[in-house]
Amino acid sequence: MSDEQPVILERRGAVLLITINRPDQRNAVNKAVSDALGAAIRELEEDPALVVGVLTGAGKGFSAGMDLGAFARGELPFDPERGFAGMTQVRPGKPLIAAVEGFALAGGLEIALATDLLVVARDARLGIPEVKRSLVAAGGALRRLPERLPLGIAMELALTGDPISAERAYELGLVNRVSDPGQAVAVALELAEAIAAGGPLAVAATQQILRQQGDWSEQEFWAKQGELAGPVLLSEDAREGATAFKEKRAPVWKGR
Repeated sequence: MSDEQPVILERRGAVLLITINRPDQRNAVNKAVSDALGAAIRELEEDPALVVGVLTGAGKGFSAGMDLGAFARGELPFDPERGFAGMTQVRPGKPLIAAVEGFALAGGLEIALATDLLVVARDARLGIPEVKRSLVAAGGALRRLPERLPLGIAMELALTGDPISAERAYELGLVNRVSDPGQAVAVALELAEAIAAGGPLAVAATQQILRQQGDWSEQEFWAKQGELAGPVLLSEDAREGATAFKEKRAPVWKGR
């Protein structure tokens, strides 16, 4: 494989498999990868036939973060609106699952944290070692880790820079599922297919509510949930879901 195709896309029904394709550079993110990832996320968001994505890395690891050599040469692997790697500042508008083999370190972990769910191989390591090099993990980890972990644990990971195992990350609730080595993508695809089986309008609204509700007051929650859920309840798909349940058959979603 080479940098000629920095990101590979593969459609599997309603699931888009996105693979960072720089295995010889530990899938480090240069401008080409950032631009291609941003384009892949836009394709996932804009295509009504796609419901969920799976993001992984080619070869032995997920990503080691920013390509420092390319950065030193003047490359900026940032999207003006979406941030590092085309996705960390503005998270994807449809569910995205990270499938991690080997390692997700520094900006690589920040990419994984921008997804909704993490599937991690048992022998993988996760960490943000930036402080060990007098850098700051500025690609979203300092925002996302405290959202998913107790503050003290997030503080320890960020201030020591030491990586943790997949098993420890699972115990802490950072990881959704732990797979056997080499099986992270397969397990993530199973999870993606389970999500894609739901009504696409309902999946999208549910994701938005869960992501946005953190800073809503009680009153705001009910009002804004109504704004997002109301159109879904009145949709053709909602009627189809109820009819299919009554008729004991699989629903046929139309996304409207």
